[in-house]
Amino acid sequence: MTPRDSTLLRASDVAVHFGSARAVDGVELDIRAGEIIALVGESGCGKTTLARTLLGLQKPTSGQVLYEGKPLASSNRGLREYRRHAQLVLQDPTGALNPRHSVYEAVAEGLRIHRVPGDERELVASALSRAGLRPPERFFGLVPHELSGGQRQRVVIAGALALDPSVLIADEPVASLDASVRGEILALLLRLRDELGLAALVVTHDLGLAWNIADRVAVMYLGRIVESGPVEQVLTAPQHPYTQALLSVLPESSTPPMVLAGETPDPSRVPTGCRFHPRCPLLAAGLPEEVASKCRTVDLPVVDGAEPGVACHAVAVGSGSHR
Repeated sequence: MTPRDSTLLRASDVAVHFGSARAVDGVELDIRAGEIIALVGESGCGKTTLARTLLGLQKPTSGQVLYEGKPLASSNRGLREYRRHAQLVLQDPTGALNPRHSVYEAVAEGLRIHRVPGDERELVASALSRAGLRPPERFFGLVPHELSGGQRQRVVIAGALALDPSVLIADEPVASLDASVRGEILALLLRLRDELGLAALVVTHDLGLAWNIADRVAVMYLGRIVESGPVEQVLTAPQHPYTQALLSVLPESSTPPMVLAGETPDPSRVPTGCRFHPRCPLLAAGLPEEVASKCRTVDLPVVDGAEPGVACHAVAVGSGSHR
């Protein structure tokens, strides 16, 4: 087992371009053993593309993904072996499960693909038990429509756990679940972190979810991480105006909502200077001309998501902390 706090998975200057669209545009991010990172941002900011790249499902245009310090293999065989260690948990458990396959078959599928040694029945039962489906044998013969939404998501997680992974990459893992079930699944992910040392990258647009589950938060905007740090730091004292705006619209927010101008911009038309400046409420409210000029013309250094950081010209001169 990888020691806790050591880097398991790293995106090193990763870019993913689709023609002129810069979906991911120079991302630095570490995922450490025994921690949960929330990757937060609006739809279309590049979160899912980055997650797919970390899984080896999308080849980066430039940069590289490293697992335990080594670049991901390019061969099908090497990637298949890597995916035993990094498993995907999808948003919609119904779509992730074959409606004609029993729970047993769903969990055993990965074991068979990867030819995992051992007693298959015991491995399936152990995975279901760790995912909170007990006694596991009671679920073996059930098919997805006989399960609740929360139980289906637990089956998906059990299928990942059967391969004894080091890291889960969960794309909106509770978005399709009822509010009463969301907490149970989040508690399960926390328990897996604590008991197994399992790391997770949780992709979400929900900062409230990040508060409940994450050790660190990375906020993504138009292909780049614009703010990162421990969850308490980022969510209680956000520095970037984009993070402040996302937090301001939460129901429990004590500050007036910050309205962002326009729609999320097109990744094929990344603005010059700070990529957030066309929607920035700080710039709209008035900044010193020297700062405003930088916002419009000078690109910002890439934030290394492994450490606390923020990419904002106004913050750099002490003008960005006003809410």
